[in-house]
Amino acid sequence: MADNKIIQQVYIIGSKGIPANYGGFETFVEKLTAGQKNKQIKYHVASRSDNSKQARKQKHFEYNNADVFSIHVPNIGSAQAIAYDYKALKKAIIISKQNHDQHPVFYVLANRIGPFAKHFAKEIHAIGGKFYLNPDGHEWARVKWPKPVRRYWKYSESKMVAAADLIIADNPEIEKYIKKEYADFKPETTYIAYGTDVQKSKLTSKDMKVRDWFAEKNITENNYFLVVGRFVPENNYETMIREFIASDSKKDFVLITNVKENKFYESLKASTHFDQDKRVKFVGTVYDQELLKYIRENAFAYFHGHEVGGTNPSLLEALSMTNLNMLIDVPFNQAVAKEGAMYWKKSAGDLAKKINQAETYDARRIQTYTKAARKRVADEFTWDYIIDKYEGLFSK
Repeated sequence: MADNKIIQQVYIIGSKGIPANYGGFETFVEKLTAGQKNKQIKYHVASRSDNSKQARKQKHFEYNNADVFSIHVPNIGSAQAIAYDYKALKKAIIISKQNHDQHPVFYVLANRIGPFAKHFAKEIHAIGGKFYLNPDGHEWARVKWPKPVRRYWKYSESKMVAAADLIIADNPEIEKYIKKEYADFKPETTYIAYGTDVQKSKLTSKDMKVRDWFAEKNITENNYFLVVGRFVPENNYETMIREFIASDSKKDFVLITNVKENKFYESLKASTHFDQDKRVKFVGTVYDQELLKYIRENAFAYFHGHEVGGTNPSLLEALSMTNLNMLIDVPFNQAVAKEGAMYWKKSAGDLAKKINQAETYDARRIQTYTKAARKRVADEFTWDYIIDKYEGLFSK
């Protein structure tokens, strides 16, 4: 068999596309294609037409040796994502038929198109293909969605799981949940995590970019607790803020998140009065990845309040970069960090107590957590390792 002969076509649906401009799924597809080792796999990636200049101009273009095909979806509010996945999967099947692919794989990210899943599975099977699904986290549990939307997510998830040939969970707890919740469907499952970068920041404390940012925000290295993430209720910002205010810490609490014109921000201000505590600092977003790495590396500790979902990218970044990590005690986070973190509960007083406790730790105690966290990342969460896992799966 010739070394570079393509023997496996893989169609990836559900990310906004590559080049990656957004969050988790987009970064995953970017890393998977950029780090490709097995040249016998050909990736085809659906992209929203508004994702990049190339996608706006061209129906098809090559990026990271992947065939990227552009899908235009009118802005129809919250149904736009469903329409995008539907159109993208339909187009992928057409391309696969035109190419006369042998045993193609269609890998769908997230549970958006459940009502159509059975129909698509039939079409895929008719051309000798397989339908793989990444169910993401518990989207139906996110407080940000109105109740009818949450009901749709749950219904859609059940239909997707019933139709898929293989469920790829990014967290062992998600895999357990799928097996238990949908035992009647006897779902075939596997676990492949999300990855993270392990390179340290290229910036040093002397760089002007660093000094300007720290001076502007009135923050000093190793003298702040940090959180980075989407500003939504289920990430437990209220608990973290309230508990930090209740702690004896003389350090700052730095929140890197987008709060512009955010109702949640105003309701938090009313409930916690954080604006009256000079230690609590909302500093906006940081898009410069090297600067963000430096900020993570030089935090005293990182708070992680995500309790809905699988292996969260910002948690992996924290385990890879920050010396001490303090996570809300839920099975998803335990499965990722294991002994590489401290854990806190939502009950009043628990996190405040852990903050006070952490500040009494000597360097050796913190180093124990740091080493365990770095080992977790090195063992299971490097992109190199994740790419190997996926390529093994796709080329089976």
